[in-house]
Amino acid sequence: MKKTQMCISISLLIISALAVPVLADKTGVAIEAPDTVDRGSSVTITIKVTHSGNNFIHHTNWLILKVNGEEVKRWDFSAFKKPESEKFTRTFTITVEDTTNISAEGNCNLHGSRGIATHTIRVK
Repeated sequence: MKKTQMCISISLLIISALAVPVLADKTGVAIEAPDTVDRGSSVTITIKVTHSGNNFIHHTNWLILKVNGEEVKRWDFSAFKKPESEKFTRTFTITVEDTTNISAEGNCNLHGSRGIATHTIRVK
């Protein structure tokens, strides 16, 4: 009886592992920030993250924010410190003095990234 239960458990584990890619996807991000601001303005950048899958085996494992090509913030996640849900946001505040290029990218620990999102803030 124990062998049968073990075989069933292993079979279910294999089926679950194979089904994950069908239900899962890569981590994607979108940036919300104003298009134009006055010089010296404080601006809050919102990064919206979407990813189908958020458990200890399959989750977003990092999120990076760059301003003018330089990394200004990185959020790291792990099996035991996962994002709060499949859809989540992170914010970061900067002061804008000149035209500012923002980029953000998130990554799924199994499937990778949908790519880099970009946004430009221009000074009036």
